[in-house]
Order: sequence, then structure tokens, then C-alpha cells
Amino acid sequence: MAKPADKKWIQKAIKRPGAFTAKAKKAGKTPAGFATAVTKNPGKYSKLTVQQANFAKTLKKITNKNKKK
Repeated sequence: MAKPADKKWIQKAIKRPGAFTAKAKKAGKTPAGFATAVTKNPGKYSKLTVQQANFAKTLKKITNKNKKK
């Protein structure tokens, strides 16, 4: 994990902003729905797409935790 002093670790982790959302739109789904579909059937998608789906789910969890505060 990133050092606590590095507050912009998420921005550095995102190499291709919007790429996963574009894939989701092309599939006719929302990013969250597409992430669920990819994680349920990872063999159908590329390794990069599976990694992007896992990262999208992680970011969603972080966002939800911050909203509860």
C-alpha cells in the first residue's frame, strides 16, 4: 500500500482514466454493474478488465466509507 504521506496514491493508480467506464458503456451497463458482471465471470474478460473491475469496486467502497463520515 502507499505511504500515508502520499495523499494522491489513487490518482497515481489510475493509468487510463475513463477506460473502464467506456468498456461498461459499450457493454450497455453502468460501471458498477459491469464490474459485478466481470468479477462473476472473470474468464470471459481480459486480465486488464478484471483488474479494472476490482479497482472500481475498491474505489466504490472507499467512496461509500467517506460519505458515511
